[in-house]
Amino acid sequence: MAPAPFFVAALLLLVSMVGPIIAVLATVPPLEVLRAFSSTSAVDAARVSLVASTTATLLATLLGVPTGYWLARIGARLRAVLVFFLALPLAFPPVASGIVLIYVLGARAPIGGWLSAHGLGVADTMLGVIAAEFFVSGAFVTIAATAAFSTIDSMYEEAARTLGASEWRIFLRVALPAAASNIAAGVAFAWLRAIGEYGATSIVAYHPTSLPVALYVTLAASGVRDALALSYGFIVLAAVVVGVQWVFRRRVVL
Repeated sequence: MAPAPFFVAALLLLVSMVGPIIAVLATVPPLEVLRAFSSTSAVDAARVSLVASTTATLLATLLGVPTGYWLARIGARLRAVLVFFLALPLAFPPVASGIVLIYVLGARAPIGGWLSAHGLGVADTMLGVIAAEFFVSGAFVTIAATAAFSTIDSMYEEAARTLGASEWRIFLRVALPAAASNIAAGVAFAWLRAIGEYGATSIVAYHPTSLPVALYVTLAASGVRDALALSYGFIVLAAVVVGVQWVFRRRVVL
């Protein structure tokens, strides 16, 4: 059995992290949560968040998984430099991320102006919500994929090459199945980060209203009690996603 100091550290960590969550779950009745999410504004906000976060995560996966495979197979120094730059948006304060994006994608910015002229306005559009959520969460998938592909024994890929398999087939049939569980973890956390994004989204696209923006509006207009009901929904959503991801990883490993 581990010494007492380790147990105490674990207990303090669990109480500080899980305690507030249990307090919310025990305080807010489920019927109050259902009423909060049955309003038209909450339903619309949930739709915006689900569509935007899913689209952003899908884009991050389509780009991040092949990128992670490539990064895992280049030189360590170049990989370290590229991962460093990919990780930068994850370290930005959310408001700073929004300012950076609006400077580039705003209606008067060169890129944003060009997009607007072609019917793809970013500011205060669904595209803006997707762009903000992708910027703050997309690198999770790439970093997870890079780490996952780096742990695969190259012997299996070399054996596949010896048998005449193409690089694309090796990626799909050898590398991807072996790295799937860790990549799934990165995808799940990227989606949670995307759907919970407020700072960058509120600057780039305050409208259409996403769930985090609706939560802030509820807090400002109605107080903590009403905002807790929406927070309850985020807790349940996070628990479901983390639980599904955990089950998936166990099934892949077993």
